[in-house]
Amino acid sequence: MLKDPYILQPAALDESANERALENALLARLKGFLIELGSGFAFVGNQVRLEVDDEEFFLDLLFYHTRLHCYIVIDLKVVDFQPEFAGKMNFYQTAVDNVFKSDKDAPTIGLILCRGKNKTIVEYTLRDVKSPMGVAEYRLLPPKLKTKLPPVSQLKDAVASLDVPKS
Repeated sequence: MLKDPYILQPAALDESANERALENALLARLKGFLIELGSGFAFVGNQVRLEVDDEEFFLDLLFYHTRLHCYIVIDLKVVDFQPEFAGKMNFYQTAVDNVFKSDKDAPTIGLILCRGKNKTIVEYTLRDVKSPMGVAEYRLLPPKLKTKLPPVSQLKDAVASLDVPKS
């Protein structure tokens, strides 16, 4: 259901960026990020505050999926996946279900978006997890490649000019 990997094109971001820099770069290009996520994603907010028993927690990114009728929490990691990330995500999902979710909404989906992952470690970590959770990698578009690509407006014009028969 979720893509893997996501190809991110944040401006002037390299492999040494921290999670907040990655988040800010993605927000600066939110429309492109929503397109990369796929259809149905609606942006709810970033650094969304959750209060649980007088303690504050902040979700990196919160979306609502209009087709699945559920919230989607994205936790950004600028390092490779670690098993403890799943415990934190499970907490976030439970908190969102208790704070935001209505009776008509499906359970919250968690997506841990990280620099890399070992598939076996992810499989072992998520095997018995009861809440819907996924781990996906992101890849940054290399700066050299970005400068060689035509602007998005030019690509849109080219696609619009194609005479594609409707099926």
